[in-house]
Amino acid sequence: MLTYSYLRYFWAVAHDGNLTRAATRLHVSQSAVSVQIRKLEEELGRPLFRREGRQLVLTDAGRIALEYADSIFALGDRLTSALGSTRQPSRQTLRVGALATLSRNFQLSFLAPIMSRPDIRLALRSGPLASLLRQLRDHRIDVLLTNVLPPRDTDVPWLPQEIADEPVALVGHRRRVRKRRSWTSLLATEPLILPSADSGLRGSIDALLDSRRIEPRVVAEVDDMAMIRLLVRENAGLAVLPPIVVRDELSSGVLQEVSRLPGIRETFYAVTLKRALPDPLLTEVLADAVRR
Repeated sequence: MLTYSYLRYFWAVAHDGNLTRAATRLHVSQSAVSVQIRKLEEELGRPLFRREGRQLVLTDAGRIALEYADSIFALGDRLTSALGSTRQPSRQTLRVGALATLSRNFQLSFLAPIMSRPDIRLALRSGPLASLLRQLRDHRIDVLLTNVLPPRDTDVPWLPQEIADEPVALVGHRRRVRKRRSWTSLLATEPLILPSADSGLRGSIDALLDSRRIEPRVVAEVDDMAMIRLLVRENAGLAVLPPIVVRDELSSGVLQEVSRLPGIRETFYAVTLKRALPDPLLTEVLADAVRR
């Protein structure tokens, strides 16, 4: 018979990726957690973790075990809720990774409905795409928010799901766009702040400029939407970006949207892993994001 106390310790460490932090959260010693996991590995007959530096990474068997553990404990919480237990159901942690350069406003729009839920505790991480994909592969995050599709990988079944599709506009400080001019004229004459050359958006921008035979005066190429937001607020030039990035500044009137750029949109994705046992909470959260 599988001992569920062993499974609980394994589940905590697998989600945290760190033995010390998991032990602190469980209010037990680190050695006690190690013993419980070792007993579970003996019961299952396979190692569940391998060590990479200070991090514990799931083995293939560990990934399978985590899928079952997620389902087991989610169903346990639903059982106590359905039968009206007076015990407070445990909050499920949803670990969200986001590309470091992703719009903060977009991230907030995705997270806002989750933050108001009492049954969810959020763990947020950001970083470069390669690092976040490794964390997703190793089950250290549950979902990755990105505007760049992950590379095809025959060994890892990434599942990118489109959750938003935003227009792209030419935006400037109100002092710079006081006189109404066409967007083609502005692109040809004003200093421009553009996404960096390796962004998914830049190829579409360059294609539009080329089709109109415009030689732009680029003053900055930036891979971080938060920095583009700061530069355009300081009136360093006109920015090409999705209006959601500067939503607050547009509402206050500090910035103005000059024109939507034809044929250019930015797509945002939620990337997950293909799982034999889908996580009901993650499925629900993503379905809600798509509906919005």
